[in-house]
Amino acid sequence: MSENMISVENLSKKYIIAHQQEQEIRYKALRDVIADGAKSFAKAFTKPGGKKMPNPKREEFWALKNVSFEIQQGEAIGVIGRNGAGKSTLLKVLSRITEPTTGRIGIKGRVASLLEVGTGFHPELTGRENIYLNGSILGMSRVEIKKKFDEIVAFAEIDKFLDTPVKRYSSGMYVRLAFSVAAHLEPEILIVDEVLAVGDSAFQKKCLGKMGDVATKEGRTVLFVSHSMQAVNQLTKRCILLSKGSIQFDGHTGKAVQLYLASDKDDSVSPGYYQAPVNKTGNHVAWVRADTSEGEGIHCWGKPITFEFALHVEKPHESLWFSFQIVNALQQPINIFWFFSDAPFRHQRGTHVIRCEIPKLRLYMGSYTLTTWFSERRSETLLENLKEICPFEVTMHTFERPEYQWQANECTYLEDAIWQTVEKY
Repeated sequence: MSENMISVENLSKKYIIAHQQEQEIRYKALRDVIADGAKSFAKAFTKPGGKKMPNPKREEFWALKNVSFEIQQGEAIGVIGRNGAGKSTLLKVLSRITEPTTGRIGIKGRVASLLEVGTGFHPELTGRENIYLNGSILGMSRVEIKKKFDEIVAFAEIDKFLDTPVKRYSSGMYVRLAFSVAAHLEPEILIVDEVLAVGDSAFQKKCLGKMGDVATKEGRTVLFVSHSMQAVNQLTKRCILLSKGSIQFDGHTGKAVQLYLASDKDDSVSPGYYQAPVNKTGNHVAWVRADTSEGEGIHCWGKPITFEFALHVEKPHESLWFSFQIVNALQQPINIFWFFSDAPFRHQRGTHVIRCEIPKLRLYMGSYTLTTWFSERRSETLLENLKEICPFEVTMHTFERPEYQWQANECTYLEDAIWQTVEKY
């Protein structure tokens, strides 16, 4: 049975936020500082037993509230949540950078943290000197560091700049060297924040592979914070979802990602659905619906998905044509689908529903929308072009993680779509 490397019990962290009144935002002379100090000193003696009044200029902010969890040896754990949820505060407490207000933390083994660019580096020292400095901080001997030195330099790809002071490094070079040192000097626990986002895509992929090896092959513990759900799903099987300083969910990564994506939606936009304005006339798209595998606009990788389109036709015509396209969050088209059959909406007035089923939708994790075209081909007239409608999210079960999905720029493999005309609506 694996032993617990990190044990957190009822951890809370409080900060005091000072608010300044608008009329107080001015230059303060020395006499004002002395006068304010004298008044505070006098109040402490004149009312020693008095009831302490709340100070409107100071506010308590709990960055973490009663957080409890355990992490075993060899586990790779993801930590996700919106900005301000408490992720960075949690890592700083675990890294012993700041102390908790209440609660208890038990950590077994050496901890290597990569929380921001240049963490633990001295800007005046060279890359070579910083490698030995970081190794010494982690409690390693010079012999141990020297044994790993060549691997660190090769992984970081900074051979030419090894004897250059790190203050002259770019942010990407900083991250490459900092991660390489943290990963190769064999700490029992590796903590990595969003800092990897500074590196290029090739280096990010390289780092994810190394962290996976650290956890699975070397049996060390990894705590990984990222806003990239793709990276979290690839690296971890268990994930902690933080919300307003508390744990909202602690369990399977796939479920945690679904909850995170669901909470991150814009409430003004209906996920997986579009409705045309009621006063619209002529030939147009009345509504669109995406029947996702998990419902509520969330779809699992590789599962069937069905798109339904209600086409309102007032003027039937033989050359009426409909098509749609899936578009990713970067507005890049994924694939396009045309409706080829002899559609009833070309012959009859009314609202007609057509359905397109994709047996296995295999796309990168992320956000997607639909673009539709309703046109008259013979006269080359575009009747309606809708963009960024029917938003949906693609997630992935961790056990369905094909290697090739991470090797392409965009995974566009889609099986033949099955079109079906539903009776007049």
